Amino acid sequence: MSMITRHRNQQGYTLVNALFILVVLAALGAFMVTMSGVQSRTPVLALQGARAYQAAQAGIEWGIAQGAAGACAASSAFVVEAFAVTVTCTAMPVSEGTTTYNVYELSALAEMGSYGSSEYVSRRIEARVTGP
Repeated sequence: MSMITRHRNQQGYTLVNALFILVVLAALGAFMVTMSGVQSRTPVLALQGARAYQAAQAGIEWGIAQGAAGACAASSAFVVEAFAVTVTCTAMPVSEGTTTYNVYELSALAEMGSYGSSEYVSRRIEARVTGP
């Protein structure tokens, strides 16, 4: 009789083990799918970051050209390769002895996507240059 009683008490133990293993394997599978998605997006975002930097650099170069022409606008916006670039420029006259020249403070912000989304990329570059 005791053998039968022991056998009845042990019923369901294998089911609990099987369910535990299934839950662990499902969690591991979900984690792997998530990580593979992150790994596939990382190079794309790195490339977009480099493109945003180059767009901001183009904005700085454009601002330097405007300053050299004496047309430092307070703020200008344009599009470079799908990046919205906003350039701000502030001219400050500086005198050294009898020489007067301008110091231009430039800031270029390149953005693509909407802020808060997973595809949003932005880069800001600032520069100071002197000119006539």
